[in-house]
Order: sequence, then C-alpha cells, then structure tokens
Amino acid sequence: MKTWVIKPREVQRKWYILDATDQPLGRLAAEAARILRGKHKPVYTPHVDTGDHVIIINAARVRLTGRKPLQKLYIRHSRYPGGLKVMNYKTLLATRPEVAVRKAVVGMLPHNRLGRKMAKKLRVYRGPEHPHRAQQPEFWRREGGS
Repeated sequence: MKTWVIKPREVQRKWYILDATDQPLGRLAAEAARILRGKHKPVYTPHVDTGDHVIIINAARVRLTGRKPLQKLYIRHSRYPGGLKVMNYKTLLATRPEVAVRKAVVGMLPHNRLGRKMAKKLRVYRGPEHPHRAQQPEFWRREGGS
C-alpha cells in the first residue's frame, strides 16, 4: 500500500481569527504558527503548505510575562555604520504591537521558502477591526483545551 501525500492544489484553506487579548505572546505565536503550518489538519505534510489563513486581532493587548517587557530586546540594523537600533519590548508593544506579534509567529515557522510562503497568510491588526469579513473567518477554538 502506498502512502498518500496531499498535493498543493488539493489543499482547502479556511480563515481563522485569533484574539490576542491578555494572551501570552509566545503561546499566541505558537498556536498561530501551528495553524499556518497546517498541523491541526489530518492531511498535514511537512513539505507542503497545508495551513490556513490567520488573522490576529487586538495585538496591542497581548502580554509578556515576568520581566520580559524590560529585558527582551528588539534589535535591528539599518546596514549603515552605527545603524544599530535597540528597543525593549515594552516600548515596541506600545508603539508597534503588530511587529512584535508578527516577529514572534514568523520565528516559529520554518526558515526557508516554505516558511516565507506560510508567513504571507498571516495578518496582524492592532485593534478588533479587520478588513477580511468577505472571507468569512471563524474564531479559532483550540481542540482539547482553551
């Protein structure tokens, strides 16, 4: 008997909404990455993008536990001499929460062209409003838990 592997054209995609209100950043990112990869589906195949689209709302209300808001750093470089920019996550969450959430989720995806394709299905919004009503997204309910 041969093993059946799903083909990219056979994948059926759905849209899910995750509410970030009072969720720890890492837990939220892990769940979003799981949906983007398609690990919640019985047809999951590691080398095929079987995941669904994810909309994260209320990114400004995500939280970090412990002393991470002050100790965890967001570092970027402009590629010019002396162009290192360092910001703690308390400041980042206050000014650009979408970047903090996106960076956490993308960091949990594969670091190759398949992961980049999965990351394009992620949408992050600061507040509760999003422009994807036409796609009829469902609120995500995790199986076997919260």
